[in-house]
Amino acid sequence: MAKYYLTTAIDYATADPHQGHAFEKIGADAIARYHRLKGDNVHFLIGMDEHGQKVAQTAAER
Repeated sequence: MAKYYLTTAIDYATADPHQGHAFEKIGADAIARYHRLKGDNVHFLIGMDEHGQKVAQTAAER
């Protein structure tokens, strides 16, 4: 059984979602699911960047 570690780019909480986000996330998810179906060990990490001064300022404005 092969081991895979798959991750995606970290999205910023202050940015609007766009087509590129969907393309990347769906593609990575398809790869992870394919390898899991083959019986491989897959660790699929996704996340958001929700820290920092810019995020706090934008949250306060909204």
